Parts: sequence; C-alpha cells; structure tokens
Amino acid sequence: MIKRGRATRVLGQSGVAMMVAAVTACSGAGPGTAADGSSREEYLVFYAPGQRDAAATAVTGAGASVEADDPRLGYLVVHAAPAIRLDTVPAVVAVAANRRIGATTRARWESRKEQAVIPNAREAAAVAPEPLASRQWDMKMIGATPTGSYARERGSHKVLVGVIDTGIDGKHPDIAPNFNRALSRNFVIDRPTDSNGKKFDGPCEYKGCKDPADVDDEGHGTHVASTIGSPLNGIGIGGVAPGVSLVNLRAGHDSGFFFLKPTMDALAYAGDTGIDVVNMSFYVDPWTFNCPANPADSPAEQAEQRGILEGMRRAVAYARTRGVTLISAIGNGATDLGHPTADQASPDYPLGAERTRKVDNTCLNVPAELNGVISVSSVGPSGRKSSFSDYGIEQTDVAAPGGDLLDNGTSIKGIRRAILAAAPEHALRAKKMIDKQGRPKDGSVVRDCRRGTCSYYQYLEGTSMAAPHVTGVVALLVARFGKPGRGGLALNPATAERLLYASAKPRPCPTPRAFRYSAGEVQTCEGGAKKNGFFGHGVVNALRAVSLPIDR
Repeated sequence: MIKRGRATRVLGQSGVAMMVAAVTACSGAGPGTAADGSSREEYLVFYAPGQRDAAATAVTGAGASVEADDPRLGYLVVHAAPAIRLDTVPAVVAVAANRRIGATTRARWESRKEQAVIPNAREAAAVAPEPLASRQWDMKMIGATPTGSYARERGSHKVLVGVIDTGIDGKHPDIAPNFNRALSRNFVIDRPTDSNGKKFDGPCEYKGCKDPADVDDEGHGTHVASTIGSPLNGIGIGGVAPGVSLVNLRAGHDSGFFFLKPTMDALAYAGDTGIDVVNMSFYVDPWTFNCPANPADSPAEQAEQRGILEGMRRAVAYARTRGVTLISAIGNGATDLGHPTADQASPDYPLGAERTRKVDNTCLNVPAELNGVISVSSVGPSGRKSSFSDYGIEQTDVAAPGGDLLDNGTSIKGIRRAILAAAPEHALRAKKMIDKQGRPKDGSVVRDCRRGTCSYYQYLEGTSMAAPHVTGVVALLVARFGKPGRGGLALNPATAERLLYASAKPRPCPTPRAFRYSAGEVQTCEGGAKKNGFFGHGVVNALRAVSLPIDR
C-alpha cells in the first residue's frame, strides 16, 4: 500500500546531522552514570545497511558503550553521556532516545504449540445470538451475525491475531477460550512516575514492575481484542472473528502511552512468530505528528522525531515482509491528515509538556500514515463518519464502526451509540466504575452473569474501536483464503489488502462534501465513491468478505 502525497523520503542518507546530546532533552530516564560521574542516557542508534560495525566503532570511539544490537531492524542500544556527537558519521542514519519506561529484554521465545482448530461455520452447527448481541449495532452493520458471516466463516485457532496495545485480560470469560497464552508477550515495564515525578503507571503490582502477559490494567487492549475475537460461547458478545487465536503483544503502558522500542519489539516479534494480522490502535508517543525538520521544534525534538520515523518504518517493513497484515486506527483529532496545520497534543511526555505547534504535510502520524499500514476511519451507527475521526484522501484506506455519541441520525440512543466489548473487572474497580458488589455505577458498563460467573463489558468510542473490526475481517480472510505456513495459516498481506478492499461496501462523500457536524465544525470529504477521504475504499463487511469466491 502506497500513501501518495506524503513525505516518503527514507532517512537513509549518509552524514545525516544528529547528535545524541540533542535528544537528551527528550529522554525519559537514563540508565545511570559513567565512571567519571557524568550522566549517561540510553539511545537507539539506527545504522545504514551493512554498516553495523562502522556505527559501533564510531559509538565506542566517542566514549559510549554498545549494550545491545537488533540486527533485524538495524539499530544499536547505546549508553552515552549527553555530550557525545554523531553528526558526521556516515554509517548512522538516525538516533532516538530510548525511554527506559518501555525497555525490556526479549525473553526466550517458546516454540508455537499446535492449536486445536475450531471448525468454521461451513462445518459447524448454527448458533443462537450471544446474550448482549442486541447491543452490537456494529456487528449488524458489517454482517457479523449468526445469519451473516458466522454462518459461513468464524475463523480458526490457526489464525494468529496480534493485539499491540495495553494488554489483554486473558482470564476474561469472553476472551479466555481464544487467548493464546504461549505466544503472548509483554514488552514494557511499568513505571510508577514519569521523569518529573508525576504519577504515570501508578504502583507496581508484580515483581520487577512487569505484568504477566495475560494482564491489562487499562482495559483498552481487552476491548480491542474482544471486538476482534470474543468467542460464541453463550456469554456476553461475539467478535468479528470468534474462532481465531488472540495474541497479546503488549507495547502500551497502564497509562496508555506507547513508546518506540517496545512497539518495534512487538512488531519484530510478530514477524518472527508467524502472526497473521496485527491491530495497532495507538500512535507512538510522545508526538502526535512526527516532523523530520519542523522549524517549530528544537534540534532535540527534530532528532527524536526522525528517530521515531526511521525506527517505525523499519519495524513495519520487517513485519510486513514476513507476512503480517498491519491495521491501524487513523486517529481521533477530527483532522484532515492531508492538510494538518496545528498539533496541540505534543510532546505528551513528560506529562504536561504539550504545547501548540505548527505542522504541515511533511509531518506524519505514526503508525497510521506509514507505507504498508491499512488505516481505518470510524463511522457512527447512522453510517456517517464519526465526528472525532481523522480522515484524508491519502490516508483513509477503509472505514468501520467505531461509535459516535453525537450521531443523532439514528434511533440508537445515548451511550449505546458507542461500541460494547469486554472489560477487565479489576480495571473497572480501579476506575470506580463498579461498586463493591460488582454492580455497574452507570450505563457505560454492562455486567453479564451466566453459569455462576459474571463478565464485564464497556462502551467506548474511537477509531481505536473501528480498527479491530477491520482486523477481524482480515482474520476471516486469512481463515478462508490462507495456506498452511509456519504451523498455522498464512495469507500474503498484499492479497489480504486486495480482498479487504474488494469486499468493503463503497460509500460516497456526503452531499454537500463540506459536512457540518456542528455550528463551528465543518469537515470536507475529498474523492469519489470508490475511494475518498472519509471512508477510503468503503466500510468493511464481514459477510461480503467471507462470501468472496474461494478462487479469487
């Protein structure tokens, strides 16, 4: 997938200007001090192809130390004093501060355990609607119902769906049957406070501040995973692809922040492990827009953003070339990403550092605007583009239901205009959304008790909720069209993308194109019925996807 009209220059020129000292101001926390008492920080130094040794020699020659090397993505993990400079080193492409709050060592990966295959619906008996199905307008919109896609294809445990998010509650009754514990990983270490001592993740619950791979203290990742693949088990809701395997690839903190190294680690692991499709409902902090040379930013900030762009481009390319189809939420700023003018939310770390800065079309939202990523806008229950959803003729690939509480063009009322999916009970208790007896305090939380066990669900809206509908549809395409590979099923990402677009329901721009959401908010849709800035190639549809001819 090529996103035309954006800055596409890879930061790979020799002699690119950068200095480790410039990034120091953006660094979260460092690993300690040198023998001479000077402070030392940790950085990711991206080297040009074939230039690993030259880059390492330059780093050590400048008095820094190489602590680790990731040859898959071509970078060194370096401990350096703030004064070190790498501006004139041809082997070095980019440098980014490695925020230690997100750093972790990769554990020895377990070999994949063969999963039992859940028969698809062409071989399985019909099922009754799940208990809370009447609240799932989103599944009805895309044809994921007992008489729709469930009657043709529900997916297989051989299809591995990675969720790069805040975690997955693997013990949730409406997720546990599909949770792949053996392959799940956590790539972050919780940090109680930020670099200025402000509360960040809060107290550590586990030894070493590292949560197990079946824990989600925030709830966002569990909601996403549930939309993708909650099973048809007579509990709560059903997901788009209720028969697939859900793999937790945690790169987000309890606080909801996603930093560069854990995100790259998760993508590289997905590529190495045979994950078929990955959901990314986030942007890489601390920048909403990453600008390689924005005059509004300091040299330190420019260097950090160049490093993020370089690292994420490498990680995305690595995963995609190894068979991973990549899905991303487009963002919730109600912004035309083809014509951005201001960024009011960056940098968002340390906490409280945000300011308003001018941006332009050379600045990218990552990962949504990277080549090789399918970007998803959100629609509300009436089918209109959600008021909060970002958009853009160059950026929007497909649309999917993500909710919109302000969507008045529907008979659905209030909170039910959002998306209902699973929520961790402990996270709801921590947020005081349920009482001591476990009863929801308001209508945003739903409790479903069956066979002596209660499970919880939450209404949320956002492009974060739209993207997993697309991920679920791609998982169904893998189950239907994939071939045996690496112990499961595999489908070339280019083929998955083509089939996804072919099965989406085209939706033209509204008339007039300048759509008025409120008196002071007008958003303009560009493009035609087959591809436009609000809906891309159309609204995804699970039934149409699983009805495509098998020889297509």
